[in-house]
Amino acid sequence: MESGPAVFSGVVFALFGAGLLAWTAVRVGQRRPVAQDVSPVASAALAGLAGTACLVLGAWCLTRM
Repeated sequence: MESGPAVFSGVVFALFGAGLLAWTAVRVGQRRPVAQDVSPVASAALAGLAGTACLVLGAWCLTRM
């Protein structure tokens, strides 16, 4: 019963992290800004860091079952 929320949270974090990393990679590949009115390098780095953190958090949640 306790593993239900852990699985849900892990899947949500993993999907969000993967989606954010994919979206960031596509935007950088097209040489388009990741965020408006922000340095392209800083916004890509921050989005990549946030996406990676979400993937790690999702993996951690899934190991807590």
